[in-house]
Amino acid sequence: MYPVYWLIAVAVFLLIEIATLGLTSIWFAGGAIAAAILAGVGAPFYAQVILWILVSLSLFLVTRPIAQKYFNGKTEKTNAESLIGETAIVKETIENVQGKGIVFINGMDWSAKSTEIDVVISEGTEVIVEEIRGVNLIVKEK
Repeated sequence: MYPVYWLIAVAVFLLIEIATLGLTSIWFAGGAIAAAILAGVGAPFYAQVILWILVSLSLFLVTRPIAQKYFNGKTEKTNAESLIGETAIVKETIENVQGKGIVFINGMDWSAKSTEIDVVISEGTEVIVEEIRGVNLIVKEK
């Protein structure tokens, strides 16, 4: 009866994979197939579970980096993410303590804060975008 349970597990893992499309459970489905085969030849349940764990872990470690390279490697940065590392011009003096600061980059004005809380960056200064927090660009002087 164990082979049937393992095949049901395969179906569940595949359904989860289809629903999420995030390479989250396909490894466990492969392990469950191996365990079902082992159950079919009459191996004890503990051996089936050990094989399921070993095969799942092996598939995960071997194929996940390859899959991520080909499936997730083609993602493009969003408009905002593409600003990181770019140069901007301070349009309004950046003062973190007072919550002021605007920079101009790629034809748009953005609220900005300095990476250093006590540093004031004057209008007209070139800055580098370090990160984005909410709607604020976090910048440092170039």
